[in-house]
Amino acid sequence: MDYQRVFSQAIDRLHAEGRYRVFIDILRNKGNFPSARCFAGHNGPKPIVVWCSNDYLGMGQHPAVIGAMEEALHDVGAGSGGTRNIGGNTHYHIDLEAELADLHGKEGALIFTSGYVSNEATLSTLAKILPGCIIFSDELNHASMIAGIRHSGCEKQVFRHNDLAHLEELLAAADPDAAKLIAFESVYSMDGDIAPIAGICDLADKYNALTYLDEVHAVGMYGPRGGGIADREGLAHRLTLIEGTLGKAFGVMGGYVAADRNVIDVIRSYAPGFIFTTSLSPVLVAGALASVRHLKASSAERDGQQAAAATLKQMFADAGLPVMPSTTHIVPLMVGDPVKAKRISDILLAEYGVYVQPINYPTVPRGTERLRFTPGPTHDEAMMRDLTAALTEIWDRMELRKAA
Repeated sequence: MDYQRVFSQAIDRLHAEGRYRVFIDILRNKGNFPSARCFAGHNGPKPIVVWCSNDYLGMGQHPAVIGAMEEALHDVGAGSGGTRNIGGNTHYHIDLEAELADLHGKEGALIFTSGYVSNEATLSTLAKILPGCIIFSDELNHASMIAGIRHSGCEKQVFRHNDLAHLEELLAAADPDAAKLIAFESVYSMDGDIAPIAGICDLADKYNALTYLDEVHAVGMYGPRGGGIADREGLAHRLTLIEGTLGKAFGVMGGYVAADRNVIDVIRSYAPGFIFTTSLSPVLVAGALASVRHLKASSAERDGQQAAAATLKQMFADAGLPVMPSTTHIVPLMVGDPVKAKRISDILLAEYGVYVQPINYPTVPRGTERLRFTPGPTHDEAMMRDLTAALTEIWDRMELRKAA
């Protein structure tokens, strides 16, 4: 076996398909988001504007968050000391879990090292605990949810995206005595659409199913206290589990689930992804705690972000750029070709100092490659005008199709 040849061919396939991923060499400028410095291919750092960060509200730069992290660092040091079984629960972890449970109106919460881990560990554990469990999964669910379902070894039924009729068809055909779990997201981050949460909860009630809602692209962003779409629509109490992240709108790192005490205790006691992983540094937890508390009390960041997203969508539409319809903070611009999407991204960075990462397969289906913009409260109208003008010039230069 020529191992190096196999590895080289695997990379060559990605290049040939136009979906080889290049990660930008970047440093954000503290207190001045979305400005940053790019180091790739330059003699020293080049100033750029970031347009694709999942730090949707700029909370990773917020003085309260940075101050809390600095205080924790000097209070307890850098690391957690191991798993929570070995190193114990730092008081920061306990406080944050209480805040997250309260945010979602649940009895308890459990913190993981990332949103990916919280999805994978929780879904795989629940399905193993529930005898004969069938998981009903939206076809556009995140890779972490798919991994958790796969690792559980349980039966999986995939329903068409946001299609209540198809979901009910699958539920009705299942064994009425089987344990059932419906897994779905609130905001689907590549298209920017929203799940029919109330309708899914109605079906769960009708067919005696549990519900698992991934709110990672909605927590901090929606609802009067930032509890997500379920919070905004007054539906959190109808959901069995709500999963979220601390690494997007909250601006730090980590993932979590919130549910009643028994469910949380089962996950804490059985999930290998929790039991055998070093817990988050207290420094990170302190920052996340400050962010959650701030966004529970402040709507200014959410309001600013929504206004920015609406303005950018309108500017793109007015310029004839193929912006995809979205009712959320996600602003996708359709390209439809991986090579062209990468070329547009490269030109924006090299010539205009604009950073937006192309989104290619397998993140989105082939033929739907796009640029995904996430304007925040600190992206001003001048930045948006400059971005729109740059994209218009590139679209004309590359003779790309504009919106009708």
